[in-house]
Amino acid sequence: MVFFNYATMQMAAKIVYYGPGLCGKTTNLHHIYGRTAPDSRGEMVSLETETDRTLFFDLLPLDVGVISGFKTRVQLYTVPGQVFYNMTRKLVLRGVDGVVFVADSQFERLKENVESFRNLEENLREYNYDLDRMPCVMQYNKRDLPTAAPVPYLEYMLNRRARRMPSFESVASRGAGVFDALNTVSRMVLLSEFGQEQEVQRNAS
Repeated sequence: MVFFNYATMQMAAKIVYYGPGLCGKTTNLHHIYGRTAPDSRGEMVSLETETDRTLFFDLLPLDVGVISGFKTRVQLYTVPGQVFYNMTRKLVLRGVDGVVFVADSQFERLKENVESFRNLEENLREYNYDLDRMPCVMQYNKRDLPTAAPVPYLEYMLNRRARRMPSFESVASRGAGVFDALNTVSRMVLLSEFGQEQEVQRNAS
């Protein structure tokens, strides 16, 4: 849940990038970090294995300005893609406000995409989170590769829930589509959570 501090008029939201190993989650954060003004970002923490896969998480506090009088900070995380780090995935999801699911568009990675998406649902349920109610976007990455599956096929396999998620094509290594996904999920999170906070205040008054 978005954290509101009325003493300092600040709020903070947590967005997690989820997906299979080597799908481009960390690449997204590196691009965002590199294209964000130094005075609007914190230090990015990156813990990686010698094979360049994210082992724990990346944390990128991103200042997105003032909304309804509140100075807003978005914290971006990634989870490890490998299945055997599932406990770490669960820990990173604690307190999540929104999710960017990064799918590897290649045909040969379809099984891993589906398994990772199901794992996301399972881990969210352990915190009593409902994916159908959570701000979430789908990012189909690596669209530049010759083995990329057609987007309608990926939509059928990954995005055919009752509530379809906004989806974006991307090439994270070049930055294409990266900010489209981030801006959309950030807007979904802040509008949803700030609206709920206003309702709480009305009921308390």
